[in-house]
Amino acid sequence: MGNTMIKRGAEATITRGEWHGRDVVFKKRSPKSYRVESLDMMLRTSRTKKEASLLSEAKQYGIATPIVYDIDVSNFIMVMEYIDGDLAKILLQDLDDRYELAETIGRSVGLLHKNDIIHGDLTTSNIIFRDGTAYFIDFGLGEKSCEPEKKGVDLHLLKEAIDSAHSEFPELFDSISKGYLGVYEDGQKILAIVKNIEKRGRYS
Repeated sequence: MGNTMIKRGAEATITRGEWHGRDVVFKKRSPKSYRVESLDMMLRTSRTKKEASLLSEAKQYGIATPIVYDIDVSNFIMVMEYIDGDLAKILLQDLDDRYELAETIGRSVGLLHKNDIIHGDLTTSNIIFRDGTAYFIDFGLGEKSCEPEKKGVDLHLLKEAIDSAHSEFPELFDSISKGYLGVYEDGQKILAIVKNIEKRGRYS
């Protein structure tokens, strides 16, 4: 079966296909013509390795992520499990149990931050629900960090995504916060940073 295009982004091309009989996603990092070629290759190699590492580490801490089956470093490709589910962005808009789903998302984000994993692109388009489980995808901008500010920025991005896509349900972030605080003992400190970031945005 041929590969099907899922997304062509600035950083990578995502296609769906078959790999050793498995239904998979191929993520290939795109070259940047404005960078020196040797630097570009080095960055794409390191980011491919780092994303695979973060996906695997997150899974160890109980966060659902796609299984990484293979990494072709020389071609900047990751081969991952295809998660056949529904985007959180759609479910939070359409389902009556959106607040329970939001709390589930909050718990997973809390586990990420508790274990010093920064997702880097926390939006409801990078969370897929399958059989009631929230799967987190696309750690391409992610990193390991214990810095509260980075966790605050991560969570603030999710709040912005919620406020933008689901403005008619303003309590959704409250449910996310509830789940977040339920698993992360330093959560109040991070939520305070989120509020501080919002104030900075208003007065800048």
